Amino acid sequence: MSAHCQLTGARPGFGNHISHSHRRTSRRFDPNVQRKRYWLPSEGRYVRLRLSAKGVRTVDGIGIEAAVARIRARGVRI
Repeated sequence: MSAHCQLTGARPGFGNHISHSHRRTSRRFDPNVQRKRYWLPSEGRYVRLRLSAKGVRTVDGIGIEAAVARIRARGVRI
């Protein structure tokens, strides 16, 4: 479960490598997941989140309090 965004829910996608001779082998498309630490003023502590690049931009736009509320609404423990 390491390639999983806590905010957007982005998970790996699966597909095929297709060689020049058109042989197919399985591959995995991982989201760009980063570990980020944010200060959560309402609780007076830092929270460490695993976010995709899109999730980081979402936190920048809506704020950390709203982002944490969305994460908790999905049932993820922080």
